[in-house]
Formats: sequence, structure tokens, C-alpha cells
Amino acid sequence: MSRIRARHILVEQEFEVQDLVQKLAQGEKFMDLAQKFSRCPSGQQGGDLGEFGRGQMVAPFEEAAFALGVDETSGPVRTQFGYHLIQRYA
Repeated sequence: MSRIRARHILVEQEFEVQDLVQKLAQGEKFMDLAQKFSRCPSGQQGGDLGEFGRGQMVAPFEEAAFALGVDETSGPVRTQFGYHLIQRYA
């Protein structure tokens, strides 16, 4: 598995990412939440990052993304950019 496809939501504060985890648990759609709350430009496309391989993302993000199965969503992942939720879709 050298390349995966994923989307993410990026927020600045830990309480924001915890709120998003709750919203997902209540059935809200990942892509809708990305459009509303993500601070990354990819949020406008539902957080879609497209396809990427190892070495293209910062280490904590990459480790979490590659550990996910298809259609799985990570817990909060902290990087120098903030807090991410990552959803692998292929």
C-alpha cells in the first residue's frame, strides 16, 4: 500500500476537535463538517486531500492516515498545524 486517499478536518483548538468527534458520533457527515469548520483550504471540497503517498504529509498525520482502514475515521491527531480528524476513503 504505497498510496491512499483521504480527507481531513483541521481546527486550531483541542476542544474544537472534540466537538467534531461528538458531531460525527451523532451522525453528521464528515464532508459537511469539513466544509463548515476546517481551517484548511481543502475544507471547501469536504476536506478532500486526494491521493498521497508516504513522505508527503507531516509524520503524525501520515502515521494516522496510513493506519486507517478504508472508511475509517481517526481520533484527534495533533500536528504543528493544529488538530486533525482524518477519514480514509480509498
